[in-house]
Amino acid sequence: MKILTVVGARPQFMKAAAVSNVIRQKHKEILVHTGQHYDGNMSKVFFDELKIPKPDYNLGVGSGNHGKQTGTMLIKLEEIYEKEKPDIVLVYGDTNSTLAGALCASKLLIPVAHVEAGLRSFNMTMPEEQNRILTDHISKYLFVPTTTAEKNLNNEGIKKGVYNVGDVMYDSVLRISKLAKENSKILEKFDLENNKYILTTIHRAENTNDPKRLKNIVEALNESGKRIMLPLHPRTHKYIEDYGLAFSDNIKIIEPVGPIDMIALEMHACKIVTDSGGVQKEAFFMHKPCITMRDETEWVETVENGWNIIVGTNKDKIIHGINNFNPTNKQEEIFGDGTAAEKILDILDC
Repeated sequence: MKILTVVGARPQFMKAAAVSNVIRQKHKEILVHTGQHYDGNMSKVFFDELKIPKPDYNLGVGSGNHGKQTGTMLIKLEEIYEKEKPDIVLVYGDTNSTLAGALCASKLLIPVAHVEAGLRSFNMTMPEEQNRILTDHISKYLFVPTTTAEKNLNNEGIKKGVYNVGDVMYDSVLRISKLAKENSKILEKFDLENNKYILTTIHRAENTNDPKRLKNIVEALNESGKRIMLPLHPRTHKYIEDYGLAFSDNIKIIEPVGPIDMIALEMHACKIVTDSGGVQKEAFFMHKPCITMRDETEWVETVENGWNIIVGTNKDKIIHGINNFNPTNKQEEIFGDGTAAEKILDILDC
C-alpha cells in the first residue's frame, strides 16, 4: 500500500513523528511538506530532532492569505497525486495544508484519512474550524482522539468510518518526553528552576491580528509580575512591533524552540498560558495548569477535567488565572494509551 502524507505545520510534524515511523515498517509512504511553516525554528528542527523522514516533496508555499495559500497547495498537490497515484492520502488536524491535502484527494477520488477528526470549537469565524469540518465531511477514515470528537461527528450525521484510536499527539509526547529528559539543556541555558516559571505562547490570528486583544495579553503578562518564558512566534513578534507594544523585564523573550526543548519547558513550568490548541493538550499530558487565552476550545475535555480554564483576552481574568488557578484533582485518561499510531495502521490495513 502506498500512503501519501501531507504536513505543513508544527503540530502536524509532531503527529507525523509518531505515525510515519509506524507506516514505514510495513508500507511505502510519500511525505509531502507544503511549506506552510517554513522558518527553520518552526520546521526543519522538527524533522531533525524527531527523526522524521525527509520530505519527498516540499511545495515551498510559505505564508500568504488563505485563498492564495490553499489554492497554491491544491495546484501543486494535484500534480504530485497524479504522478504518485497513492492508495490513501493521510492528513492531520485543521490547517490550510489539511484542507488542501484532503480536497485535492477527494477531487481525484483518492480515499482520505483524517487524523484528529471530529474536533469542534463551534466558532465558524476560525479558519481552523472551517478546515476541520470540510475535511471531516470528505474523509473516508476519520480517526478521532476522544469520545467527544466521536459524538461531534455523530451529531453531524457522520457515523461510517469513524474510529476512536486515541490521540497520536499523546504517542508523540510520550516519546519526546524521554528525549527531553536525556538531551535538553534549555533550563541550564536560561538559568531556569523547576516549577519556578510560567511558559507562554501566543500565535493565534484572532489574538495577533487584533490590536486590542494583543494589547490586553501583553499588559496582563507584564502586570502579573511572574517570571515568564515566551518563545515568540515570528508573526506575533511582527504585530507587537507594529502595534507599539512592549514586554516588561519579568518576561524573557526567546526564539521559537524545537520540539525537545519545548517539551522540556512544558515539563518544568509551574503553569502554561497559551492560545494554542496543541499546547493545551501538552499541558494536560504534563499535568500542568493551563490558562487558555481564547474564547472557546476544541479540547473541551481538558476544561471538563478541571486542568484548563478559558479566559479569553480579558486582562483581569488572565492575571487571576496566573495567580490563582491551581487544580489538584486527578486527571482522567481521555486521550488513549499511547498506541494510536499502531491502531490507525491496523485499520488502514483491513
